[in-house]
Amino acid sequence: MTDTLKKVFGYSTPFLLTALFIYLSFKDVELAESIDLISKMSILWFFVFYIFHYLAHIVRAFRWKIIVKSIKKDTSLLNMLGATMIGYGVNYAVPRLGEIYRPFFLGKWEGISRSALLGTIVVERIIDIIVLGFSTLLSVYVFPGNLFEEIEWLKPALLFGGLVMGGVVIFLYLVVHFKENFYNTILSFVGRFSKKIADKLAYIFHMLVDGFSTVKTLKNWTYTIGLSVIIMLLYGLTSYQAFLVLRMEEIIPVSLAMGWVVMTISAFGIVIPTVGGTGSYHIIVISILAVFGFSNEVGMAYALFTHTVASISFIVSTIFFVFYINHRRAKIEGASKETFFSVFKIDSEEK
Repeated sequence: MTDTLKKVFGYSTPFLLTALFIYLSFKDVELAESIDLISKMSILWFFVFYIFHYLAHIVRAFRWKIIVKSIKKDTSLLNMLGATMIGYGVNYAVPRLGEIYRPFFLGKWEGISRSALLGTIVVERIIDIIVLGFSTLLSVYVFPGNLFEEIEWLKPALLFGGLVMGGVVIFLYLVVHFKENFYNTILSFVGRFSKKIADKLAYIFHMLVDGFSTVKTLKNWTYTIGLSVIIMLLYGLTSYQAFLVLRMEEIIPVSLAMGWVVMTISAFGIVIPTVGGTGSYHIIVISILAVFGFSNEVGMAYALFTHTVASISFIVSTIFFVFYINHRRAKIEGASKETFFSVFKIDSEEK
């Protein structure tokens, strides 16, 4: 397979998966009924839902600020929030590119090493996955029944995820704490077969070391884990509030525990490499709400509402922050206005 074919396959796979999951999630749903349910939403609860939705991302941006603090103490929370929201927005155009664009955007405007910032993204994602794993185990506990029996793929997914994360944590420990010996041994071995791959590994090792060295103290780790828990709690609240927005309590009694279960299980749909979780999120939401007795149409209404609100929020925020932060920098520093792609330019003064 040529490099061109590999790139085409890599770029097209998320879109093909998205199309497949969209078909699977919509094929047994009377969409008109779902839309009708959304049209009768509670406006009051919608505003409450959206405030908590955005608050969760503000806390996420603040957590990133704590992680980056050892690199630069006075980073702008507005820049952090802008980079966070832009990262989500970019993922809707090119899946996973947002994880790269986000640190590039922040590094450009804060004058921080992009390599170190890429490392902090890895730190964030590892923490997120670990916290999600524990949150899912809590869902198993609060669920009124056997959740593993109701969702057959959940237990294997948790076991596989736990093994993978355990391996990743061990690997990262060796990289960070025994970096010279471990680094030289791996690169020496790989270099015998491919210098190109060895060079890429060298960059990845440096990035990981830079990223994990940002969370140096017990205090920083305490803040980071604590904020991660708060983020999950806010996600759980918004999941519950979405029931009230759609007046689902008039169909079947709802609870915070139910919202927590839906939040944690539906997160697996976001992990699947589709465009912004489109389709994969919907089909999992429908399946988990069916466990609680809701029809496919109600489940689709919930999935459409929550996913659409998040999508519009991320896309609008991306447009706003790219314009606002670039415009503000040009006005304050007297620099020329930047474009969306300017962050990929390497400044000579960049660290």
